[in-house]
Amino acid sequence: MASPQVALLRGVNVGGRNKLPMSDLASIFEEAGCLNVRTFIQSGNVVFTAGAGVSKKLAALIARRIEERFGYRTPVLLRTAEEMDAVVAGNPFIRAGEDNLHVMFLADIPGAGQIARLDPARSPGDRFAVERRDVYLHLSNGVARTKLTNAWFDSKLETVSTSRNWRTVKKLLEMMR
Repeated sequence: MASPQVALLRGVNVGGRNKLPMSDLASIFEEAGCLNVRTFIQSGNVVFTAGAGVSKKLAALIARRIEERFGYRTPVLLRTAEEMDAVVAGNPFIRAGEDNLHVMFLADIPGAGQIARLDPARSPGDRFAVERRDVYLHLSNGVARTKLTNAWFDSKLETVSTSRNWRTVKKLLEMMR
């Protein structure tokens, strides 16, 4: 049975690099066996439905197809509708207001030792909370000034991540329903 999912690609159409038309991205997902494929904004968000057989190998397949067609490699992270529901329901910073909220989606669940390497004082005024495969961010100084970057979390947690602002997270969940 096909279930709603979202694919979150890292670094697509950002800063004039890694150009990828969303219509081409949607076609790649359709060719891979996904149904009801829709993209949201130009930064690599794809909502679709797929059965377990397709989903199992989808992230690696999409990354390979993008590399073959467009010449660069980009991480592809998948979340189910249930996982996105849990992300939205579990934000510990929601009372701080939505303007400075972000979620960093991780490819892997970090271990306690990896999480212990994170310095909560790295970016004064900013806060984060690691919950399974997600990092909630409250960036009171703004995303442009924070030291809580994907590269820093990736190195400390030994995984790959991609971030979305809170409005995008909520919109993607709405599209999955």
